[in-house]
Amino acid sequence: MTKLNRRQTLGLIGAAAAATTLPAPAIAQNNKIVVGALRFTSHSGSFIALERGYFADAGLDIELKFFQAAQPMAVAIASGDVDYAVTAISGGLISLADKGAIKVIGGALSEEPGIDGQKILASDAAFQAGLNSPAALDGKTFGISTAGSSFHYMGAKVAAAEGVSMSYKPLQKVGAIIGALKSGQIDAWSIVPHIAKPLAGSGAVHIIGNISDYLPHYQITTVFTSAANAADERGQTGDFLASFGRGVSDYNKTMIDKAGGDSGVNEMVDLIHKYVYTDRPREKAAPSIINGTMRINDGSRLNIASVRDQLEWFQSEGLVDADITLDTLVDGSYVETYEA
Repeated sequence: MTKLNRRQTLGLIGAAAAATTLPAPAIAQNNKIVVGALRFTSHSGSFIALERGYFADAGLDIELKFFQAAQPMAVAIASGDVDYAVTAISGGLISLADKGAIKVIGGALSEEPGIDGQKILASDAAFQAGLNSPAALDGKTFGISTAGSSFHYMGAKVAAAEGVSMSYKPLQKVGAIIGALKSGQIDAWSIVPHIAKPLAGSGAVHIIGNISDYLPHYQITTVFTSAANAADERGQTGDFLASFGRGVSDYNKTMIDKAGGDSGVNEMVDLIHKYVYTDRPREKAAPSIINGTMRINDGSRLNIASVRDQLEWFQSEGLVDADITLDTLVDGSYVETYEA
């Protein structure tokens, strides 16, 4: 078991699971569909589909709502404040699915061999003291947003593979984790490359490993919605996924396959910069946006093997009910599922 206060952990998960009374879908109330997102390059499918009119082409009036962590997004779906979202699987999300409030309906960001992915970071203080590889994580403190978050899952998987024991410090928001890492209040963390590489470039932290070495096909983020939308708004949900998929396809072709050459990349960076690193001038934001390029699943294909592994880990840690099944969590009727 990981080193977390159990009462505190279950309290966090229980607070998320309490938000289970679903109102009517937002589309029925005011014709506005709210999509949850983080200001990460990995959410570019939503940004592109909005900017290039793909949602509008499908008759969808989309409003983006931004969050700073995965678990609050899951609660917002359950409460009806958000209709669709893209984020990592968390213990809170799984518990809400168990309450009949949420369904995963597709896949988004994935680790893929040959494409630079999420990095394992060490604070400068810990690095100078010998934390220069994941094998040296024993006894160290690993930053997470909340107990049962994707950061928690990744850290635990790395620790298990290396045969080390770590403690986990919940800090709620990505910005707080970054501050704690830079100041040496925590020793290590893992995050997407568009955040990891600039931090390492500043000298404040150091890259000591890759998540892909431990989870080579990790389904990092998924597309999810309320159980009501998945069951009763099939046309709307299918249209959302198709429009989102057009944005994803543009992103992959431009940023990974370089189908449009440098000019295509520059045009895409301009679009993404409207949502990511908005506090930086374009010339300073561009390298981080480009460095953050990772594959987003075409057609929202879902790696069901990775989702199963995540569910089983949350269950093994006692963070979610042991009886929850994949069918409870996932509605696999909308996209292709695969095992990798």
